[in-house]
Amino acid sequence: MTSPARRRLGWMMTTDLFDDLPPDDGAAATQTLAPGAVLLRGFARRQAPALLEAIGRVTAGAPLRHLVTPGGFRMSVATSSCGALGWTSDAHGYRYTTHDPQTGLRWPAMPPVFSELARDAAACAGFAGFTPDACLINRYAPGTRLTLHQDRNERDFGAPIVSASLGVPAIFLFGGQRRSDPVQRLRLIHGDVVVWGDASRLNHHGVLPIKAAHHALLGDVRINLTFRRAG
Repeated sequence: MTSPARRRLGWMMTTDLFDDLPPDDGAAATQTLAPGAVLLRGFARRQAPALLEAIGRVTAGAPLRHLVTPGGFRMSVATSSCGALGWTSDAHGYRYTTHDPQTGLRWPAMPPVFSELARDAAACAGFAGFTPDACLINRYAPGTRLTLHQDRNERDFGAPIVSASLGVPAIFLFGGQRRSDPVQRLRLIHGDVVVWGDASRLNHHGVLPIKAAHHALLGDVRINLTFRRAG
């Protein structure tokens, strides 16, 4: 029987949960994207079931919602947050808050499996001692996208960004510090993690519209976990 948490995310289970994944050789391949930016192939694959269970618990307390930009546009990506701080947007601007504006409650605590993944991925990318205080959960349905942008709402740009992909593939855009800089197009699959900091901390990034696909754990959905030190 499918749990209520999984029904909320539209998850679909099959007999073989990993039938769309390549053989696991026991190690993640590392690809350098730019100074301070790396792609860790398959880094989160082993933790994926635990991550998905934790996402279900978080979104039970802080439901996914479509935020509105300061310009009045409804975001196609559905979002939630956990940790000491959560990211939100409305007519007053983009910002971090200690409480969920939708429920009035503090954002759910960050699950240990989240913190461990963020810490270990950051260390693997050369950023030892990373302790995130915010995790943004993004749900992408077919056709949804994220335009090129910089993560600039954090108080300290000295900590890296850690971004984990779960579910259907996505084309991740990774550019430079100017919006007009050349952009790399990277196909991310279930379990891939991108980490960027130092000279690349303020690089533009985004996601092309998600194409219709099926994943054994998440159906036609992609979930992205973005870890930051915001406060």
